[in-house]
Amino acid sequence: YPGPPGVPGPAGARGIHGPQGDPGKDGLQGPPGLPGIPSNVNVTKGPSGFPGLRGLYGPSGSPGKTSILNCLKGNRGFPGVSGPKGFNGWPGLKGFPGAPGIGGISGPPGYPGIKGFLGPRGYYGPVGDPVYIQIFLHCPPGPPGAPGPTGSPGLPGEPGPKGKSGQVGHPGDVGEAGFIGPQGSPGPPGDPGDPGHRRSLWSGFLLVIHSQSVQVPTCPGGSSQLWVGYSLVYLEGQEKAHIQDLGQPGSCIPVFSTMPFSYCNTAACHYSSRNDKSCWLSTTAPIPMMPLLGSEINFHISRCVVCEMNSPVTAFHSQDYTIPACPPGWRSLWTGYSFLLQTGAGNHGGGQSLTSSGSCLKDFRTHPFIECQGARGSCHYFSNLHSYWLTTISEKDQFIAKRPHTIKAAEQQRRKTSQCNVCLRDF
Repeated sequence: YPGPPGVPGPAGARGIHGPQGDPGKDGLQGPPGLPGIPSNVNVTKGPSGFPGLRGLYGPSGSPGKTSILNCLKGNRGFPGVSGPKGFNGWPGLKGFPGAPGIGGISGPPGYPGIKGFLGPRGYYGPVGDPVYIQIFLHCPPGPPGAPGPTGSPGLPGEPGPKGKSGQVGHPGDVGEAGFIGPQGSPGPPGDPGDPGHRRSLWSGFLLVIHSQSVQVPTCPGGSSQLWVGYSLVYLEGQEKAHIQDLGQPGSCIPVFSTMPFSYCNTAACHYSSRNDKSCWLSTTAPIPMMPLLGSEINFHISRCVVCEMNSPVTAFHSQDYTIPACPPGWRSLWTGYSFLLQTGAGNHGGGQSLTSSGSCLKDFRTHPFIECQGARGSCHYFSNLHSYWLTTISEKDQFIAKRPHTIKAAEQQRRKTSQCNVCLRDF
């Protein structure tokens, strides 16, 4: 509980009149009153303290000088302490129930109602059978009535349902062949037919040729060009590689881009917003030291063509440094080196089918493809790009453990790589 109000400060003594001098300075302000003493009694707000009396006047000083005594100012009274807030009153008691009201006065009797109208007379029911009437009236039976007149003949009945089919009869005997008529006269000779098209019989075989240069390759004789484009090796999305067989038309796309695809989820499709990659067959241009940008990339992307052939094409590998010959009935389209597979960052990549024309590249390079960063729009021959080629193995070295060694000279690398030949079936 808060304490009682503080005691008012004492009145200051009246000052002694001194000689006339300069006006004294203002007295010092009295200190604030002390806090009240705590109490357990619940009190209300105390009154405000009395103001202190005015201090005594100091003695008059000599002319031109200030008196050494200053008027003292009385102390300020102690401020009263605010009383606590009173308690909320108790709720009032429930009132007594009121006395019952006085009964109302009975109303006057009502007027008599109007007499109802007489309802209509009901209809007579049908005459009942004489037998039932007799039983109901307990009357003796009368004499039998005379027989009624003969009725007219009834209408003809409806036709009955169709009967079941009978058994199939035996087939009749075959009639005798008629006489052969006389031979007619020969007709006039027909118009000559159109020139034959060999390709119409063997059409539908597709061939892809990669030049490994900026020059667009041409289709072999006897075939037709379908489209030209750029040599795509594989695409990498979400750190997964999707390989393109270099012998299939999907490896030759008409338009080049460092990021030729976008990825989609349930919310939206996003383009070039991740570190996805694309890898392309490169040219024989010198390998640069820095990543390529813009038009510089054009000189390092191989061109390709898709052709429609009259007969199938396949690749033959010698596993030797000599070029294998085409089998009988086949002719050579080009020769090269046996390209097996490639890997990039994180060992992502893929291989080529050794029967595919894409497994026989015309030029050997330790870096036959270039990697393009989609989001950055740049391409470079990164050091973690690896190519794998069939090597030369002599028959006497079969089933013998190989000694590891390193080949750095370009000519020795080519001599150690298997040769191949892409052949066309010649009908």
